[in-house]
Amino acid sequence: MVKNKFVADYQINTSKKMLFPYLSTASGLSEWFADDVSINEDKNFIFRYDGEDHLAKIASIRANAHIKFEFIDPQNLDDRDHPYIEFKVEENELTQTLFLKVIDYSDAYDDGELESIWEGLIGSLKEIIGG
Repeated sequence: MVKNKFVADYQINTSKKMLFPYLSTASGLSEWFADDVSINEDKNFIFRYDGEDHLAKIASIRANAHIKFEFIDPQNLDDRDHPYIEFKVEENELTQTLFLKVIDYSDAYDDGELESIWEGLIGSLKEIIGG
């Protein structure tokens, strides 16, 4: 299946330390990103959307800077082209403004639809953190 890479930056008015737990913990992610998020015995994340579970592993992480979740299909473990979502926390040194860069590499949605989905998700995140 064809995958699409969507990249967008969102200004967030908070600190890196305040924001990062919402990007990297099951409890933080379940507040804004998915209906529910849990961690199984293998330390993989289980994201629940619309009644379906999606298994993901942390592919890379750097505290208060970035995290990348690769989604795994347990029926097709040989697949090397995993969909992923990556969050990067970046700060403009000049203005001290914090940005959240979202990279969504997933099955083909069009950019307009993904933009709308992410605007809603980031809006929810901003409401929660007051940013």
